[in-house]
Amino acid sequence: MDIYFKKRRWKRFIFLEAVLIGVGSLLYTNMLVEETSHEERKKVERWAEATKIFATKPIEELDSTGQKTKQSDSNEAKSSKELDNDVTIFLNNVISSNTTIPIIVVDEEGNIILDSNIQYNNKNREKILAKEYAKMKARQSPIVIPLGDGEEQYLFYKESSLLVKLKFYPVFQLLVIVIFIVVAYVAFSSARKTEQNLVWIGMAKETAHQLGTPISSLMAWIELLKDENVSPAIIEELNKDMNRLEKIAERFSKVGSAPELYPENLYQQLQNSINYLQTRVSKKITFNSNFDAKNELYLPLSASLFSWVVENLVRNSVDAISNKNGTIDIQVTEKETEVHIDFTDNGKGIPKSIQRTIFQPGVTSKKRGWGLGLSLSKRIIENYHKGKLFLKSSEPNAHTTFRIVLKKNR
Repeated sequence: MDIYFKKRRWKRFIFLEAVLIGVGSLLYTNMLVEETSHEERKKVERWAEATKIFATKPIEELDSTGQKTKQSDSNEAKSSKELDNDVTIFLNNVISSNTTIPIIVVDEEGNIILDSNIQYNNKNREKILAKEYAKMKARQSPIVIPLGDGEEQYLFYKESSLLVKLKFYPVFQLLVIVIFIVVAYVAFSSARKTEQNLVWIGMAKETAHQLGTPISSLMAWIELLKDENVSPAIIEELNKDMNRLEKIAERFSKVGSAPELYPENLYQQLQNSINYLQTRVSKKITFNSNFDAKNELYLPLSASLFSWVVENLVRNSVDAISNKNGTIDIQVTEKETEVHIDFTDNGKGIPKSIQRTIFQPGVTSKKRGWGLGLSLSKRIIENYHKGKLFLKSSEPNAHTTFRIVLKKNR
């Protein structure tokens, strides 16, 4: 239990760290977006100012008669002309330097007189410009370009493609982080499960091997007791337990390898397990079932492994009931394509804190135990028999129901 919760804390810590990285990245990128947006605004304003100056700057100074004014000094006239050319070049450079921000300039009547960085062809020019103009107008107020004598033009613009990409970058970055976390988690979980599987398989096969020696010894002792004229009833019970040990050894030897499934009568298999367990649990516990062992329902089963699952579920119920009077109900419900087998007891129930993790190795509500029974049972039903095993419901000091779902042959 402690190991499991420590791992869960580490997972939460890693997840929280990833969220903090993502949020930090989002805030930083938003700051860059704000700065870039501000710079683009300033750039557009400079563009508007350059357009204004360029549109209102006289190329030559004229006198009242319409004639060029004479310069008092030839050097001064030359200098003025060079300055005029420099200003013109500068204004042209400012206007032409904008290669990313879409711009539309309209007159006072809303007629488009200039556009920049908007893609269209000759056929759809008017349609595209009208559409872009409507978007820009709805988004923000224009920049006014006064031209003198009360005449004005209005400059509309929208964010550059670079700024749009920058806005969506945090979303993309968070998506990449999430994908990375998911892939890392899946890879980590897969590696851990593989390692656990190897450990369980090794332990199971070693257990099966170790059981071989005492089983052989017990067989010899039983034969010796027969010669000593021991009560046949005692010999029969010893034989039952020895057969049980052989079945247990067979079960452990099959862990890690795909067992062969044969058509078995489900009702007979359930009744056999109940009969064996009924004589080995407290007399205070009553078994109830809604079926007759004489009924027939043949399903592909590994008899030894399936009986192991039944015994695990029943023993869990016995432990939950403890030393008080209790009942264990085993109910079979046949559906069109599947069979439901419910194991219900009136014991202490399973704490809600571990209900979602009850099938994980090491998770148990008992004071003693390794928490492997339900994990192995789920693996036997789902991996080997292609069915389902899950906790259907559990209420404290009321009841607990586990359900097995097996597919019918069709």
